[in-house]
This record gives sequence, C-alpha cells and structure tokens, in this order.
Amino acid sequence: MKKNTRVVELDEVVVKFAGDSGDGIQLTGSQFSDTSAFIGNDLATFPDYPAEIRAPQGTIAGVSGFQVHIGHKEVKTPGDQADVLVAMNPAALRANLKWLKKGATIIVDVDNFDNKHYKKAGYVEDPLHDGSLEGYTVIKAPITNLTNSTVRVFGLDARTADKTKNQFVSGMLFWLFNRELKIGEEYLKDRFHGKDELIKANIAVLHAGYNYAETIDAIATTFQVPPAKKGKGLFRNINGNVAAAWGLLAAAEKSGRPLFLGSYPITPATEILQELAKMKHLNAITFQAEDEIAGITSAIGASFAGRLGATSTSGPGLALKSEAIGLAVITELPLVVIDVQRGGPSTGLPTKTEQSDLLQALYGRHGECPCVVLAASTPANCFDYAYMAAKLAMEHMTPVILLSDGYLANGSELWKIPSVKNLPAITPPLVKDNDASYQPYNRNPENLARYWAFPGQEGLRHRIGGLEKADVTGEVSYDPFNHEIMTQTRSEKVQRIAHFIPHQQLTGKETGDLLVVGWGGTYGALVSAVKDLQQQGKKISLAQFNYINPLPINTEEIFSKFRKIIVCELNMGQFAAYLRSKLPQYNYLQYNKVQGLPFFISELKQKFNIILEEK
Repeated sequence: MKKNTRVVELDEVVVKFAGDSGDGIQLTGSQFSDTSAFIGNDLATFPDYPAEIRAPQGTIAGVSGFQVHIGHKEVKTPGDQADVLVAMNPAALRANLKWLKKGATIIVDVDNFDNKHYKKAGYVEDPLHDGSLEGYTVIKAPITNLTNSTVRVFGLDARTADKTKNQFVSGMLFWLFNRELKIGEEYLKDRFHGKDELIKANIAVLHAGYNYAETIDAIATTFQVPPAKKGKGLFRNINGNVAAAWGLLAAAEKSGRPLFLGSYPITPATEILQELAKMKHLNAITFQAEDEIAGITSAIGASFAGRLGATSTSGPGLALKSEAIGLAVITELPLVVIDVQRGGPSTGLPTKTEQSDLLQALYGRHGECPCVVLAASTPANCFDYAYMAAKLAMEHMTPVILLSDGYLANGSELWKIPSVKNLPAITPPLVKDNDASYQPYNRNPENLARYWAFPGQEGLRHRIGGLEKADVTGEVSYDPFNHEIMTQTRSEKVQRIAHFIPHQQLTGKETGDLLVVGWGGTYGALVSAVKDLQQQGKKISLAQFNYINPLPINTEEIFSKFRKIIVCELNMGQFAAYLRSKLPQYNYLQYNKVQGLPFFISELKQKFNIILEEK
C-alpha cells in the first residue's frame, strides 16, 4: 500500500459500473459481487441492461449498468445512489451522474473521453473540465491504453484485447477496497477454464489495474467493508431466475414427480429455461418450444402424464398462454406458470422492471377461471415461492402463477443453501393402480382437489379435456346446473387454499398510524424505509404480500388496526384495486411508480413522512 494512504472502514458501500455492452460491465459487476460474497459481505445487485440489441456504441441507449450494494450490516436493496461510479465512456457518465452521492468517487477511462465520444453522448462541452464534476473525486485512468500495452505480449487480436480492460477496472477496485488479488485470479481461472492464454492475459491486466491504483496520487483513501455477521451455513450469491429454477427442481425431488419445463425464450425469463436445461442429471426435461402456446401446452401434457409441469415467461407471453391456463383450470391439472414481469404494454421496456401483470394473472382469462397467484419478494426467495407454487399446484391440483420481475430475476443476493430434507413435504394426491373407487372428478373433501391418475395405470382409464365435465364421473356435460356446480367448486377450491398458507406477517407492531402495504419485489426498498422510520419513533409497519390469491386469512384483521393504509407498487395501482374489491371497507392511499426503476428508499421515506405528519 502506498504511504500516506488512509483506510476508511465502512458499514456499507454502493458501486455502479457503466459502459457499453462490449465493455464487460456485467462480468465486472458479477466479479466484484462474487468477491464480496466470498469475503463475507452481505450484498444486493441490480444489473441494468440496454433494451436495444445493437445500440450504437458510445450512446446513451447503449449504456449497460450494474449496481452492487455491499455491507457489513444487512443489505436489502442495491442502494439508492452510488458511492463509486466506474464510467467507461462519456455516455456512461452522463446516464449515471444523477444516481451519484455528492462527494462520490468517479473512475473514468480517459482514453474514451474525446470529442467523438462527447458528441455521441450528447455533451456540448468536455464534462471533465466544464465544472460539472466539482465535489466529486475523479480518477482519470488511461484504462484502454494501459490494457493494450499489458496484453500485447500475449498476441491477442484487437477485439479480444479490448475485452480484457474490464479487469483493469477490477484491479483498481481490488486495491481501492483492500481485497486480495488471489481471489480475483481464482475467479478468472474458473471463468475461462481451459483457455490458458485468456487466463494469463486477464490476470496480467488485473495486476496492472491494481498496480496503477497503488501508485497514483489521485487515490488518497481506500475503503474496507468488514464481513457481515451471518449465521453458520453454506452461502452463495444467487439471482432470482436461478433461484426459481432450483426451487422447481427441489419440489420435483421432494414430491417424486420429475420436472418438465416447456418454455419459449423471452426477456427477462429466459435464464430459467437455460438453467434447467443444464439439469438433465437431475431428471429434469426442458423443451424450448416454437412459441408461448406450445410451451405451456407441452407442460400441461407433461402434467397429465404425471410430471411436475411448468412454464416460464414474461407479460406478453402470459397473455398468449391465457387460453391454455384455462385448459389447466378446467382439467384441474397441476401447473406452475412463472411470469417474470417487465415494463409494458406490448414490447414496452423489455429489460426494465415493473409490476404491471398482476391483474392479468388474477383475471386475464375467459370464463370463470380462478388461479392461485403468488409473488416472490427477493432474488433468494424466488426459490421458496417456486417451491411453494409447485407444492400448492400438486397438492391442490390447480394451476399456480408465480410473479417475479426483472429486478428480482437479474438482481442477486446472498442465499443460505437449504437442505432439501428440511423443506416442507409435498404430497400429491396420487391414485394406486386398480382403485375401484377412482373417478376423475372425485375429490378430497378437505381441499376439494381431485385425484391424480396417469395414463397407463392399471384400471384407471379416464377422460379429461376442455369441455365441461360432469361432477365426479368426468363425462362431457352440457347440463346448466352441473356447470354451475363445477364452476363454484373450482372457485371454492382456490379459496380454501387460504387455510393451507401462512398467516400474513408484519414488520413492526400490530397497530399504528400507518400500514405500508406492498407485494412482490418492492420488499427491499419498503422494509428499509419502514425500519428507518421505526428507528425514528414513527408508528409505522409493513405488510409485504407473497400470497395474492387467495389472500392470507388474517389480512382483514391486520388492516383494521391501523389508522391509514398506503399501497406501494410499481404500476398504476393494481394491487390497490384488487384490495378494494376484496376488502372495500378500508381507504387505500397509493404510491405508484412506473419508470422501469425500483423504488428508492429516500422517496418512500419522504412520502411516508408526509402522510404521518398529516392530521
């Protein structure tokens, strides 16, 4: 370490990486996150991808970002504003300057800060010399030139050599945050396993970045974030899509029903299909279908044949699957539909987050077609709710829609890996061969689930399908009274699930001046804002809903004990509208945001304080 360098210990820090897609921004962010996880920091990440596949280099539209919040204390969000920004070009600086704390450290690749790049980014003057960066610590590093000179000896082509410059940035950050380079070396060896020249070149650039940061006078302060105080166990950094895929795998193992996923690739859900495609050794079958309809109908066919049928999609795909979901409802087959929400309508904001599919999940089908609806609330608990979605689908013989979103799917956090043996049991209502009492629509009197027989089972031939069926026997029926009985039964079956799910929990006291209500992926920001205000003595609590339809049976009891209720969601008020239809006796205030961005803690606290101060 350089003489006279001051080391500052921090409880938490937010780092933002930004540049063109080809600058390796996502890899650099993932590397920094994995290193932080390895040394024991708690963390949350937020990758931010450009929507355009081939946006012009150096433009605002082409900026790729990755934000990571690491802490010695518990971390629930990727952070509102960054302490450190790495900007690989002027467009990255311009797009992210508003998300920086005053006094933040900015590392720029000065080799890309020239007139050509300024013009592409929409600057009129040089931002490094026009006074706009006063109050920030700006480190002007010749990253591109020093990288190229470092890798010249390895004989890499120009394009490959340029891709290694992200490791120069990593090296600088390893020094800035007092990290051991050996951790970075091991990461690169694993990342480029079998490609020795690439490993050597990237490690050389990593060291070059570290040495550069160590020798320049511009960095007078380095930082250290001690490990978080986590319980014992095996942890890993996991994103929501991978967690959801693993939750389905765990449910398949626990239930004894092998997994089948039929899906069509769609942003931001595709990674679920990709992750499960690697799992043939766990008896998982994946089918990349030609369209959304083929994906879901193949999953329904797999459920009919005795597998855990699942499909993954985003909002536009959920719309296309709606008719087939109705088929699963009327046949009463278990099916898990994972909808990773994104900004809409139509193609909308395909790489940005939103919560605007809730009403579609609840009502977006023809006929009286009730579905169970769950929502994950953190990247890690996508595992838990994918598991629970599968459990409810199989035990109650009904489709379950699990709502995730782009923020959860791409974001990551530390996850304590559970033991499958400790997960809740899953007991599908299977029928034994030659059961003389079997009828396809005979039901369990407790939960109204019909029993699950598979094709080829001895003595259990039966018929199911899209036409209305006679109660018990399953024969095609056009009898009006029978249709009403079957419609009411399918609805009642879903409502009875309220007795098989946990009671709604509160963060805070059971009574107070303000109850904040959220659902799904807004949890991190909401719980952070509420806890901050609780520490100030405010009478505020949070109810974050994961079970949407049916609602937990104690929902009304919770609502009755607060003076005011505000529903916060990343849409125009869909959950608030749903609550008004279910519990109309309460006045629901709303706080809504539809910007393709998650909530910021600061804006939530400001809103809550205004409401609390009103007479």
